[in-house]
Amino acid sequence: MPLEEEKILDLLVSQNYISQEDGENAKDYVKTQGGSFLDYLFVEGILSKEMFGEAMGEYYRVPYAYFDKVDIDVDVVKMIPELVAFTRKSIPFGISEEGVKIGMMEPDDMEARQIFEKKFGQRVISYYISEEDFEKAMVFYKTDIQEQFKKVLQILDKPLMKREEKDNLVVEIVDMVLQYGHENKASDVHIEPYAKKVLVRFRIDGVMHDVLSLPKDLLESILTRIKILSKMRTDEHRAAQDGKLRFEVNKNKIDVRVSVLPAVYGENVVLRLLESQTGGLSLADLGLSSENFKKVKEAIKNPHGMILVTGPTGSGKTTTLYSILKILNKREVNIATIEDPVEYDIQGITQIQVNSKTNLTFAKGLRSIVRQDPDIIMVGEIRDEETAGIAVNAALTGHLVLSTLHTNDAATTLPRLIDMNVEPFLVSSTVNVAIAQRLVRKICPNCRKSYKLSEEEVSTLEAHRGFKKAVEKLGYKDISRLRIYKGEGCKVCSQTRYKGRIGIYEVLEMSEEVKNLIMAQSSSDEIKKQAVSEGMTTLIEDGLQKVLNGVTTIEELLRVVEE
Repeated sequence: MPLEEEKILDLLVSQNYISQEDGENAKDYVKTQGGSFLDYLFVEGILSKEMFGEAMGEYYRVPYAYFDKVDIDVDVVKMIPELVAFTRKSIPFGISEEGVKIGMMEPDDMEARQIFEKKFGQRVISYYISEEDFEKAMVFYKTDIQEQFKKVLQILDKPLMKREEKDNLVVEIVDMVLQYGHENKASDVHIEPYAKKVLVRFRIDGVMHDVLSLPKDLLESILTRIKILSKMRTDEHRAAQDGKLRFEVNKNKIDVRVSVLPAVYGENVVLRLLESQTGGLSLADLGLSSENFKKVKEAIKNPHGMILVTGPTGSGKTTTLYSILKILNKREVNIATIEDPVEYDIQGITQIQVNSKTNLTFAKGLRSIVRQDPDIIMVGEIRDEETAGIAVNAALTGHLVLSTLHTNDAATTLPRLIDMNVEPFLVSSTVNVAIAQRLVRKICPNCRKSYKLSEEEVSTLEAHRGFKKAVEKLGYKDISRLRIYKGEGCKVCSQTRYKGRIGIYEVLEMSEEVKNLIMAQSSSDEIKKQAVSEGMTTLIEDGLQKVLNGVTTIEELLRVVEE
């Protein structure tokens, strides 16, 4: 039987996974703000999901199977019908000489064990799995979308089809595209018209994938359906339009930001898929090393100053800011944001959308927010001198300001503010921490294999000055002796060799020496050199550690640090 939440909390305290004080704070959080105490523990960074799984495994006296690190045999998964797996909250994920490995949300379910033993004719080895991992594994049962669409398209080919029947099928196509995109963790769905076809493509883990080819004569109906859902003008075909819609998958509400743009062969549609709530976002799960995590946690304890996150477009800056906001979001503080666009809804925070039509810019919105008595302000991006000036003044007058900039590394962030006509003494006295980040694809855990570098790869890496330096700093004298990992390609990752993404970071703290360099308007290279001498881990060093831990590949690391 599933454990009651209060019993789980007592269990975590008794097993010393959390302190008595943390347990009491979690109870207070649930009483005052509702929700789950686990959300509080995860978001605050008090407990990781892996630690929770280990604690539950100890309680049930079985090992914990963390599916992000476990090899999952999809063929074994599908040996059990989806309905049985769903009702028993159990997933078979591998077979060894000892028996069949079963991940169970309730490992004390003896009836489920008997069902699996009878099915496989072997001994069952129970593992505890979390609800999140169970839901991830259930995706393996999903029917191939190509087969679903094939059936729909065959019906569409029938002669003498009524207009109403055709419209109903187009509704089904749009729903399937959205659902399949969400199930496959697509960040964007592209519907692209060509001369004789319409191509549907998904961006998964930052890479585009061709998913489906549709007949060109369906384009108008699909466009009309999407425009109606996102409250756009259906009779406008020559101007760009933006809108928003919401759909639901397995009780999860998904917000979709819609952009329609006229192209040569028709209107091009891009759908940005966003979780409508930020419950899944946690600073502890973004990929920060323990050292960098501590630095960021210390920085956000300051009641005023600036926290700046930097990196190219699509590097996860907004996700990092939202994760920090989740920690800061308490009833005793007033938080306001100005964003373009508002990507996630956060209860208890005033969120303002930039609107060019009403001349509501970052600068004007920020100026108005300051008059609204905020404690914490998030500015989506510092793009110009006016926004930079207002943000710095807000930080100077007792507000905690979070924002993003487009620079290559953490050290360049500081001279960049000076280039925006912010006085050096203001930069040195207001910036608490500068965080640079990139996103790398994670190796698929199902097909991950270790291998030794070839002579050609060793030569290439030795010629890369930054990489060689990082290897030496981590204590490895010979690149050729490194044992690294890659994916071989499997059904789980659709032969892409990667599954999911994780951040690599460098976190620059404002020491007295760094402040003196800013006051002297020193170059970013000098600032970076000083920060490194004080113990800052660079992007390439943080990424290399993830390579050696088998999280990502050398190719991914070099791709993002050389962007």
